[in-house]
Order: sequence, then C-alpha cells, then structure tokens
Amino acid sequence: MSSWFSRDALEKKLYILMLAILSVVLSAAVAYASGGGEGEEGGNWLNFAWRALNFLVLVGFLYWLLANKIKEFFVTRRADIKTALEDAEAAKAEAQRKYNEYITKLDKAAGEIKNITEMIKAQGLAEKEKIIEDAKKAAEKMKEDTKARMEQEFKKASNELRGEAVQLSVQIAEEILKRNVTQEDHNKMVEDYLEKVVIKH
Repeated sequence: MSSWFSRDALEKKLYILMLAILSVVLSAAVAYASGGGEGEEGGNWLNFAWRALNFLVLVGFLYWLLANKIKEFFVTRRADIKTALEDAEAAKAEAQRKYNEYITKLDKAAGEIKNITEMIKAQGLAEKEKIIEDAKKAAEKMKEDTKARMEQEFKKASNELRGEAVQLSVQIAEEILKRNVTQEDHNKMVEDYLEKVVIKH
C-alpha cells in the first residue's frame, strides 16, 4: 500500500497517463496528415487532435496544481492510518494487560476467600469444642454444687432431727420426773445441790 501511494509511484503513473494522451494526439495528427487534411473527416480529426491537446494541457496544469496536495493527502492519510493502527495495538495491549491484571486479582481473591473459609471452619470447630468443654465443666460444677447442697441439707435436717430428739427427750424426761419425783425428792435434790455449791465455794 505504501508503494502504491508513494511520491515516485504517483509521478510515474501521471507520466504514463500523459504519454498515453500524447500518443493518442500524435496518432490523430498522423492520421490527419496521411488523409491530406481535406474533407469533413479531416476536420473532425483536427478538431479531435485540438481537443486532445487541450485536455493534455489541462491534465498537465491540474497535475502541476494538485500533485503536491494529492501526495500530501495520501501521505497524511497513510500517517493517520498508521497512527490509528498503532493506537489500536496499544489499546489492545493495554486491554490485555488489564485483563491479565484482573484475572490475577480474581485468582488472588479466590485464594483468600478459600483461606478465610478454611479459617472460619477451623475456628467454628475450635469454638464447638470449647462450648462442649465449657458445657461439661458447667455440668460437673452443677453436679458438685447439687451434691454439696444435698449434703448440707442432709446435715441441716440431721441437726434439726437431733435438736427435736433432744427436746423431745427433755420433755419426756420432764414428764417422767414430774410423775415420779415427789416434793420430798425435790427438796432433797435442792439441799444436795446447795451443799455441793457451798462446800465447793
């Protein structure tokens, strides 16, 4: 494509076009000369040759006037296409780089999520074991507390029973004494007590 629109190629093509037009004009002139230039047909050939010469002059003038602009247009167009292709390649490379970067980040995030999941599972198992252990300890403590409370209640009940038994024994003894001790026995007991107290002191 670059060789097709290069300056040298354009100049060669225009040069070939001018030579082709010139050969047509010369052919017409030779045909006119061989015909002697007489008659209506000769006038047509001369008219054609004159028009071809005018056309050749016009093409030469247009070439002189527009050749640089046409070349500049194609050179600029070529540069624009080249720049656009380079920009497209750069954009493609940047998109590929970002894609690779995002893939790497996604893989890293997936690995982190897996690690977090495993850590949560491990923590859950540890917490479960801890809860079970705490529950066992609490059950054991409740068992010990219940046993101690039962023993305490048993002792309290035993003491209360003993107290009641002592009271009952005292009451029974009093009743027996009241029934069996006479006034004389009572007086004698008081005298014995007084004698013991007086002798000791």
